[in-house]
Amino acid sequence: MKKSSNLLTVYIAIAMVIGIGTGYGVYLAYHDAAAVAGAKSTPQTFADNVSILTDIFLRLVKMIIAPLVFSTLVVGVAKMGDIKAVGRVGGKTMLWFISATFVSLFLGLILVNLLKPGDALQLPLPDTHTATGIAKAEMTLKGFFQHVVPDSVVNAMAHNEILQIVVFAIFFGVAAAAIGEQALPVVKFMDSVAHIMLKVTGYVMNFAPFAVFGAMAGIIAVQGPGILITYGKFILQFYGGLVCLWIVITLVGWLILGKPVFRLLGLIKDPLLLAFGTASSEAAYPRTMEELEKFGCDSRIVSFVLPLGYSFNLDGSMMYMTFASLFIAQAYGMHLGIDQQITMLLVLMITSKGIAGVPRASLVVIAGTLSMFHIPEAGLLLLLGVDHLLDMGRSATNVIGNAMATAVVSKWENKLTTGDVTNA
Repeated sequence: MKKSSNLLTVYIAIAMVIGIGTGYGVYLAYHDAAAVAGAKSTPQTFADNVSILTDIFLRLVKMIIAPLVFSTLVVGVAKMGDIKAVGRVGGKTMLWFISATFVSLFLGLILVNLLKPGDALQLPLPDTHTATGIAKAEMTLKGFFQHVVPDSVVNAMAHNEILQIVVFAIFFGVAAAAIGEQALPVVKFMDSVAHIMLKVTGYVMNFAPFAVFGAMAGIIAVQGPGILITYGKFILQFYGGLVCLWIVITLVGWLILGKPVFRLLGLIKDPLLLAFGTASSEAAYPRTMEELEKFGCDSRIVSFVLPLGYSFNLDGSMMYMTFASLFIAQAYGMHLGIDQQITMLLVLMITSKGIAGVPRASLVVIAGTLSMFHIPEAGLLLLLGVDHLLDMGRSATNVIGNAMATAVVSKWENKLTTGDVTNA
């Protein structure tokens, strides 16, 4: 298993490099022709075709997410045995999630104020009617709870609404635990489904290098190498912020887990690369689950905490929201007082919950936040060109945050068996 894991890491890394090289070759070969070709340029045609690889992979991942999350979470909750255990683990999990969300948002706020990446742009205020093509998040309490509670579990599964699936699975698992022996056949069936889905996951993951190649080749072919340097300062500063966040998360993990935290980081390198290459932390979910169990986390804790993390603990996305919102304000020369910035942070803490699975979720939430603080929403157009590159870092950070959360909660529950074990 370890040899196979290492090979997948190598193949993903190689695919990323080949994808960048291929995309750059297409860009150089057809860039001049594309300028004359009109709307449907040759690089765009290439990107549309090669992105089929990425689309297929992401569709395969979405195909397994709902049954995997539902079956593993039901089994995890049912095996905990009682509602008190679920409440205890859930309380510890949410304590970590809320703390991590606040730290991520606050760190982004501090860094963007210190680095001021938008000041150099000094853009004029745009036409208020300029469209971004991005819908605003519904920033109401009613809208939030309507998104959380499913009106149909079938509809939630059909649309991969992870948070709604989690809510139903918790109810289902608690009910199964409450009726005891009568539920054993169903729990065993769900356990079998979970193992089957993990096997299917192994098959799907073999396609990951092709998906990474397609994603990188497509974006470089269309945007060219310029996308790597046009907003170089902003990109470097944001990634510097993510590194700071990684250090904070790892430091807290080390304080709780000790030296095994470094073994955990080594084990999740495959999910990290996969999330980075495809710009989708969701794509890394099944593999992250496997590596956490290999690390020594109790399978019940993994099945409970990890799905919740994909709705409540998107650390990389949290940092990006404050960083991007204030970058846009700086670009237009708009000064927000510390009271307004703190208010923005609190608003983002609430409105960002349950955004997993929403296309360009961070941008959707930012669009709603900008309008609340009268910052030109057209400023999002500044980020659309490089959002894919930024999303790669956000997705990888989300994986680290959720893996660390699961390991820490396992430790708090005395369900972590890693110790000095080395059989990765």
